[in-house]
Amino acid sequence: MMPLTKERTAELNELCRRFRIDVLKAVHGIQSGHPGGSLSVCEILTLLYQELLNVSPEKADDNDRDRLVLCKGHAAPMLYRNLIEKGFLPKDSLGTLRRIDSLLQGHPSNHIPGVEMPSGPLGIGLSAAQGMAIGLKLNNSTARVYAVLGDGELDEGTVWEAAMSAPKFGLDNLTAVVDYNKVQLDGTTNEIMPMRDIEGKWRAFGWNVLRCDGNDIQALYGAFEKAKNFKGVPSVIIADTVKGKGVSFMEGKSGWHGKAPSDEELAKAIEELGGEN
Repeated sequence: MMPLTKERTAELNELCRRFRIDVLKAVHGIQSGHPGGSLSVCEILTLLYQELLNVSPEKADDNDRDRLVLCKGHAAPMLYRNLIEKGFLPKDSLGTLRRIDSLLQGHPSNHIPGVEMPSGPLGIGLSAAQGMAIGLKLNNSTARVYAVLGDGELDEGTVWEAAMSAPKFGLDNLTAVVDYNKVQLDGTTNEIMPMRDIEGKWRAFGWNVLRCDGNDIQALYGAFEKAKNFKGVPSVIIADTVKGKGVSFMEGKSGWHGKAPSDEELAKAIEELGGEN
């Protein structure tokens, strides 16, 4: 991969700013959803979809397309916004989020163009991504698989079963990304289930472990580049992020895991994000 230019980095950062506003407006419109986790994972999904993934609506079923599994399915609004930008979904479809008869429900479904698998129950995504990576290896494909996990999701034992077995199969075409915002449904991850040495845990299971600022486009880009070039075992990126990133009264607050902003809160959030221009 070629280094990101300053101009392209600025373009991606501007996309992230607009995506945050669009997601907040959609969640506000239906008064339902999970804005905190969508905002924290914004740079991760935006960099992948708008810069790195080999995917397109014209070749949605191409055998050699890259795959992304959003294991933390409650961040679906940010996934949908990226799929809209990529051309998989109509431009005005985010306004139908979580509404009856809408394709864009609260968690991703594989009925949605561009979505590889349904996700919602935490803990299942990494295993599915591992199966995809094995299949691609068997078919001698150069495609890659990315699994985006929440840090609270790491409480699930099935995550660690997949983590234990993926290195055995030499899945260097698999990159896991932990959206490490350190806040889950009912409090901080340290309060609910302390992870302690998160890097050491993955390393002990045989993964190539990378860590970076997950809300920094350049830092993420460098980590993805290192993961792609590492051979023999899968890579995991521990992406340090901020829950509710970009909105002061949402940042680091577990209450915004499943709460929609009021009219006044939406206006304040949009102002803090630089307006709608």
